[in-house]
Amino acid sequence: MDEQDRIERLNDFVRRMNDVERDLSHPPIRPKDAATLILIDRSGRLPKVLLGKRNERHKFMPGKFVFPGGGVDASDKRMPVAHPLDKRAEARLMQRFHKASAVRARALALAAIRETCEETGLLLGIAGDAANVPPGPWMPFAQHKVLPDLGAIHFVGRAITPPGRPRRFDARFFTMDASAIAHRIDGVTGPDAELIELVWMPLGDAKQLDMPAVTGVMLEELDARIADGLDHALPVPFYRMLRGQFLRELL
Repeated sequence: MDEQDRIERLNDFVRRMNDVERDLSHPPIRPKDAATLILIDRSGRLPKVLLGKRNERHKFMPGKFVFPGGGVDASDKRMPVAHPLDKRAEARLMQRFHKASAVRARALALAAIRETCEETGLLLGIAGDAANVPPGPWMPFAQHKVLPDLGAIHFVGRAITPPGRPRRFDARFFTMDASAIAHRIDGVTGPDAELIELVWMPLGDAKQLDMPAVTGVMLEELDARIADGLDHALPVPFYRMLRGQFLRELL
C-alpha cells in the first residue's frame, strides 16, 4: 500500500465514525474507563478474530457483534502477572489520561483479560503460581493456576464515546494471540448470558457483521497494524469527538 492509499484509508476510518447517526441529546456525563480485547488466531492462512453476539434482551447494543470487554474492577490493580506490560505500551496508555500511573495503565490491560474470561470463559496467560490472586472476579485464574501475561498484549487503539450519549466509555482496545489461551471454561455463553454465541471469523468476513462503528473501525486498524508488523513501537490511534466531529489522533 503506497502512502496515498494509506492516507485515504485512514480518512475513510474517520468518515465512517462521523457518518453514524447518533442521538447526542443526553446530559453530559464523564466517560468511564473501559478495556476491550481483540483475540486473534494467526495459525492459519487468514487471521481470524473472536467476536461475540450480544443478547437481544440487552438495552445496550442488542444483537450486535462485539469484542469482549468492560469496565475496570478494583481488583485489576492488584492482580499478579507472569510478565509486565511492554514499556512502550505502558507509556502510550498513560498519555492523555487523567491522573495517569503505571498501576492504572496495567489495570486497563488486566481488565481486558478479565472481561474476556467473564464473557467467553477463555483464560489468557500462562501456567503459574496464582496464590496471590485477589478474591472476586479473578478467582477462575487461581482455580486453574493461570497468570495473565501482559508481555503478550498489544495496545492497538483508543476511542471515547461522544458527549451526549446515554453511556460513555473511554475504551482502550488491546489484542492478543490465541496461543495465549491457557484454559477454557465451558458454558459461559448461551441464551441467558451477555454473549449468546462466539464466532471465529477471518478479518475480512468479520467486517461484514452487524457491529458498532467503532468495532468495525478497530478491526480495520488492527488489519493495518498487522500489515505493519504488529510492533509495540507503532503509534496508537485515538478517536475522540471535538465540536461535533470525530478526530483520529496518534498516541
